[in-house]
Amino acid sequence: MVSFRCSLVSTALASLLAASPALAGPAEVEAAAAAEYVAHLEELFVHFHRNPELSFLETQTAARMAEELRAAGVEVTEGVGGTGVVGMLRNGDGPLILLRADMDGLPVQEASGLPYASEVVQTGTDGVDYHVMHACGHDVHITSMVGTARLLANMRDQWSGTVMFIVQPAEERLGGAPAMLADGLWDRFGKPDYALAFHVASGMPIGTVSASEDIQASSSDNVDIMVPGIGTHGASPHLGRDPVLIASQIVVALQAIDSREIMPLSPVVVTVGAFHAGTKHNIISDRADLQLTVRSNDDAVRQQTIAAIERIALNIGRAGGLPEDKLPVVTVGPGTPVTRNDPALARRLNAVMARTFGADAVLPFAQTNMAGEDFAYFVTPDQGVPGYYFSVGGASPEVMAAARNGGPTVPGHHSPLFKVDPRGSITTGTEAMIAAVLDLAPAR
Repeated sequence: MVSFRCSLVSTALASLLAASPALAGPAEVEAAAAAEYVAHLEELFVHFHRNPELSFLETQTAARMAEELRAAGVEVTEGVGGTGVVGMLRNGDGPLILLRADMDGLPVQEASGLPYASEVVQTGTDGVDYHVMHACGHDVHITSMVGTARLLANMRDQWSGTVMFIVQPAEERLGGAPAMLADGLWDRFGKPDYALAFHVASGMPIGTVSASEDIQASSSDNVDIMVPGIGTHGASPHLGRDPVLIASQIVVALQAIDSREIMPLSPVVVTVGAFHAGTKHNIISDRADLQLTVRSNDDAVRQQTIAAIERIALNIGRAGGLPEDKLPVVTVGPGTPVTRNDPALARRLNAVMARTFGADAVLPFAQTNMAGEDFAYFVTPDQGVPGYYFSVGGASPEVMAAARNGGPTVPGHHSPLFKVDPRGSITTGTEAMIAAVLDLAPAR
């Protein structure tokens, strides 16, 4: 029944969108995206949400995305940069436009209460079993990409050029974009004239978009500190060197980097997200491990912060009595640089969004956190590809009103409570991507 309904709606959409170039205005695209959601995308989103996969292990998600893109008439290549998928929708002469959607989930046990909540447990690349959840909205991104491909394929007389669909693995580990580039992405498929991506924002109202004309996301680096110790009995601490104490002093000292080493107007975050040591009450272990995330908005500050972490760790190790051959070891990576939108492209497409959704729906960009994004690798200055990365609202009016009136706060990203309004976010993302393509690659 769903397939029959989908076929009827697709036929109707093809007739609507292909009838005349004048028909493909915002209202017609909005109606087409809404119909596509009912016919196909809602069910697809539920499937993706129920079946998340961890970074670089997205085999089933990649296979389904390849199937969906092929069904839309897209040439598909699988296995790019691991589990990555590349789709090419060719439509005559014109620019090559990259549209990217990330597809990995997170090692989070879902507690959203949704009827289609994930119950998946997957073995990670480290051999450990994890509950897995789409706690950052990547299921929205890939579902919207399918909608974009299906509608653009029915609008071939409305645009001219080639759209490159990038289904990217491992954004949460900041490794998927560089892995695809290292696998010859540009050499194999062409270097794009523009690169676009969006991220659903749980705290923004549905139907809204927002993009900076400069920094859209911060740099992000994973830093590991291995602190050696000299193990001994907990009742005889003087016979060893306690790595828990040394690592604790490192954690406290790291807090002074932002307040005392970095210029106050330059934002930086150093967060210790994990501290692992020991096995029993009365054993002083021979090792402690710290896992950090480091964020900044400037490459010089990024390097200064990492250098300060290394200096602090080594010298507190020395102060704790560790010998030179047993000092803490600092390992940096993986990470991603700052995500910067191309100013001219951002101004152009922000104007497109205002025409598409109305000026009030294009919210002024304000960086409210220091989230990182490995889309940055596609648009670094050395790549020479203008980029536009934007946010799409994911919160329903009811959720926003409840939060304003003292009800539950809107769950943040990476929370087990995370959820967004799928219809509003998916259709807005689809409409926005289509509007951008029609503007950047007009019919010839």
